[in-house]
Amino acid sequence: MPSLPSFNVLSSLQSNPPNANIHLTRGGSDWLWAVFAVMLLTDLIFIFWSFRLLRGQRVFHQLPIIILTTATIAYFSMASDLGATPILVEWGRHGGGTRQIWYARYIMWFITAPLLLLELLLATGLSLSEIVTACFMIDVTVICGLLGALTHSVYKWGYYAMGVAALLYVWWEFLGHGARSMFTAPIQSTYRAGSGWLTFLLLLYPICWGLSEGGNVISVTGEMIFYGILDLLAGPFFLLFHAWRLRGVDHAAFGLRSGKPTDNYYGGASAGGPGMRTNGAPMAGTTAPVV
Repeated sequence: MPSLPSFNVLSSLQSNPPNANIHLTRGGSDWLWAVFAVMLLTDLIFIFWSFRLLRGQRVFHQLPIIILTTATIAYFSMASDLGATPILVEWGRHGGGTRQIWYARYIMWFITAPLLLLELLLATGLSLSEIVTACFMIDVTVICGLLGALTHSVYKWGYYAMGVAALLYVWWEFLGHGARSMFTAPIQSTYRAGSGWLTFLLLLYPICWGLSEGGNVISVTGEMIFYGILDLLAGPFFLLFHAWRLRGVDHAAFGLRSGKPTDNYYGGASAGGPGMRTNGAPMAGTTAPVV
């Protein structure tokens, strides 16, 4: 009888051979499998954690489930040497020729980056329109990064500049407008810690892009290690920290309300929250994003 295939590092690279001159190595694939395992484990933790919470108290645990599920699939693909396409490099370092550009990573970021912002900004007094705009701008950064990575000429740096400009808007929302919005005392300290952490990490992502897809300075394996560390710090580490800090906070303090008319009419969990009338409608001068 034929033996069942084993999903180890060697077999994944043999089954899915690299498609570019500058490509993932066995050590890089090994690292990606480790990141995949961490993403999967943290995802399972949040799934079981959310089931232990009451309905109406799960939003800051269900968003991480979406983020980590997406990241788990993306890292499984990259560890298997899938989800990449060869693109000619602008500078002939590491032997020149073509380099693997991982579109699977950008698909992941397109989904997870705005949800990370939503995880943080829902705990502020920002209006829904401001939150949506910030989420749009972070997706602009991701799209510009992908377009630049797929461009082999100097024009890639035009996309890079536009992506960084969109990222400046996100930084302003984090450190400027968001930091001055309404908070209760425990939420304010959690927000300041989380926004400072994500702002620092968002500064490092463009640096990694410039060294890898942009300038072809570091190898694909070096790129995977750099991005993998950033994704772990922005994903499992941040999400566990943020959810743990909010574990004792009544979700009514956020002024969130359900989108179900029956919840508002009958006085659901959000009806008695600060800035809310008894029918669940926001009072004048306050905002209550629908969740």
